[in-house]
Parts: sequence; C-alpha cells; structure tokens
Amino acid sequence: MTALVKLFRTTAFKLALGLLAVFILAAGLGLGYVVWQSGRAIQQQAAHLVDTETTSLLERYSAAGFLGMLSAIDERARQPGSFLYIVTAPNGQPITGNVATLPQNVLDKPGVRETEYTRLGANDGEATPALVRVERLPNGSRLLVGRELTERKRFAEILASTLLGGLALVIVVGLGGGLILARRVLVRLDAMTDTGRTIMAGDLSGRLPVSGSGDEFDRLADTTNQMLERIGELMAGLRQVTDDVAHDLKTPLTRLRNRAEEALRTAKTDEDYRSTLDGVIAESDDLIRIFNTMLLIARAESGAARESMSALDATELVESMAELYEPSAEEAGLALKVKAQPGLTVHGNRELIGQALANLIDNAVKYGSAADQKGEIEVSVEGLGERVRFTVADRGQGIAADDRGKVLERFVRLEESRTQPGSGLGLSLANAIARLHGGTLELADNKPGLRVVLDLPREASL
Repeated sequence: MTALVKLFRTTAFKLALGLLAVFILAAGLGLGYVVWQSGRAIQQQAAHLVDTETTSLLERYSAAGFLGMLSAIDERARQPGSFLYIVTAPNGQPITGNVATLPQNVLDKPGVRETEYTRLGANDGEATPALVRVERLPNGSRLLVGRELTERKRFAEILASTLLGGLALVIVVGLGGGLILARRVLVRLDAMTDTGRTIMAGDLSGRLPVSGSGDEFDRLADTTNQMLERIGELMAGLRQVTDDVAHDLKTPLTRLRNRAEEALRTAKTDEDYRSTLDGVIAESDDLIRIFNTMLLIARAESGAARESMSALDATELVESMAELYEPSAEEAGLALKVKAQPGLTVHGNRELIGQALANLIDNAVKYGSAADQKGEIEVSVEGLGERVRFTVADRGQGIAADDRGKVLERFVRLEESRTQPGSGLGLSLANAIARLHGGTLELADNKPGLRVVLDLPREASL
C-alpha cells in the first residue's frame, strides 16, 4: 500500500493524470462538436425533405383541388416511414392525417419549427420530436407536413454511449499507463537517490546510472556525472595542493628558520645581521610570490574574474608582453620574434590573459635554449574561425609527451628545471586561466623545443 501511495505522489503519475484529463476534455469537446454538427445536418436534411413534400402537396392542391390533395395525403399517410400530415378545417377541426396530438398553437402560425407529436395508432403514446411546416391554404384550412427527428436523437444516444465507453477505456488505460510510467520513473529516481546518498556519505567515485536512451533523465545524469567528475578532480587537486604546499613551503620556511638561528648563533656585526635579513627578505618574497600565484589560480578556477571580462586587443597584448620580456630574452642570449595578426580581439580578462602569456614567455626564456641550437623564442597570435590562438614556441629541450599533463598540475617541476628558480605554478596558472575563458592550453613538440598554445574563443564563453 505504501508503494502504491508513493507511486501516486510521483510527478510522472500526476503528469499522466493531467494529460489524461486534457485528453478527456479534448475528446469530449470533439465528440460534442460532432454530435452538434451531425444533429444540425440531420435537421437540415429533414427541413429539405419537409419543404419538398409540402411543395408537392401544394402543387397537387393547385392541380386537383382540395379533395385531390386530401386523397394524396390519405394515400401517403398509410405508407411505412411516412411524413407527418394533418389538415384542419378553418375552425381547427382535423380533417385527415396521421397525427394524433400536437401541442397547442402549433397550427396557429405558418412557418417551420420543432415540436413534439404522437402518431395515430402508436401503442406507447410517447411524444416524438419532429420538424414541421405549417401552411395556410386558400380556403382557410391548415396544412401541416413534418418529419420525425428520432434519427438525431438515436445518433446522439449512440455517440453518447460510444463516448462514455471510450472514455471509460481511456481512463483505465491512462491510469494503468500512468502507474507503469510512474513506476519506471520511480525506479530510475530511486537508483539516482541511492547513488546520491552514497556520494553524500563521502564516496565521490559514485556515478548516476545512465540507461542509454538519451532521455531527459540520461541528460541530467550525464550533466551530474560530469559535475561529480569535476568535483572529484577539484577534491583530488585540493588534496594534492595541500600535500604540495606542505612539502614545497616547508623548504623555504625551514631555510628562513635556519638563517635566523644561524644569525643568532654566529652573527657578530651589523653587516652579518644585514646579510641574514637580506636573505630572509628574499625567501619571504619567494613565499609571497607563491601565495599570490596560488590566489590567482584559485580566482581563475572559481570564475570570480568573469565579471570583469570585456573585448580586448589581442594583437596589442602580445606585442606589449613581448616588448616587456625582450630585455630578459636578450640577456639570456635569445632572439624574441613576434608574429601578431593585426586587428584581433578576444573576450576576456586582460590582467589574467596577460599573466598567462607572461608565464609562458618567462618559461621560454628560462628553458628555451639548448647548447647545440640557436636560441630563439617566437610569440604569435592568429585568428582561426571563432578562436584566437596565442602561441609561444622555443628551441629548448622541450617536455616529453608523458610529462606534458603533469606539468599543468600545481608545484610540479621536472628534474631538468630544478636548476632554475621557480615554484612549479606557472603552467598550472596558465591552464586555469585558459579554462576560465572557455579555452584550452596545449603543449606540443616544436622539433626541437616546446610549443605552448593558449586557445581562446573570440566571444564570451560560459
């Protein structure tokens, strides 16, 4: 009983009931219209037949006189399924016909109207609906010709019984179908609910079941599963960041403490203390840079910067960033070339896109030269359809294909980069900025060297 009540409360069952009610209403209105039109057609046909019969009798009156018309009426009234006839004298007394009773005043006014009558010789004496026409004859007599409307009544009764039977069948089938539909929906919802409870209990590996039908439940499950996948990635990233922060910040903090202890233990002059404090400040600056970069990554991943996005000049941005890093490249013995397609615009946050380009160019300056290759960095931007591609390519050692996914994670530094200063957050920040703008960050082989492509949409992307 509880399960049945649960079915009745489902949205699917309520929706089925609503559709059933709409169907019943529409069917009732449709059949009612059919009944009305059919009755109207029957009445029009009866009116035409009455007019034709009346005209025939009036012509007989003109040709054979009053008695000739009466003779024709007597003959026709005896035929089965005949018209209704009655002829009355000027004083209202019946002369001939097959009508036993009529409502009062029916014969008083010429014209066509609906009425009820009883036929002579009828056993049940039940009044029957009819359409009649009354004519006043030249001798003052009245002529009534009519046609029964029992066909209209029978047709309405047949349609009514058909309608009731059909509606009863529709109600039974509709309720049964609604219960079946509600049951199917409830089974899928129960499976989703069970999975949701598992996830709420802490198991983020759970996923909503997908039937493969492609219906709205599958689309909801797919979207929710993608969301859970992203949440799982963020949680794993959070755990990794926590571990990385604990590991990577422990070293500079330990150095800070060791410097302070050494100064307390060995420093004897102001110069010794100054040297120690300079080192402490340098270490503190490195820590501040790491924290600022982590805050930028968090800002990008949270989407907080979307409100400050606008159309910006991608060509000018690339040229200004290249100009900013040109002295550093020259100092490192590298030639920095710029290829900027003119007139390119992109929708985004100028500060963040500029930071991403700065990180990419800075990495190229640090790692973009090899002993046996001419040092060169190429910074370019081009439009491809609805996309804008920022590219930074160098001639250094590059990154192995197996490591390209790793370097996009926080605090990841390859063994080859340990000799250069850095925190392992540059590419991670650039990747977060790309995702914030609905774009991608791609790492590829420059043969030799590394080519990094920041691919962003021209227009706003959610």
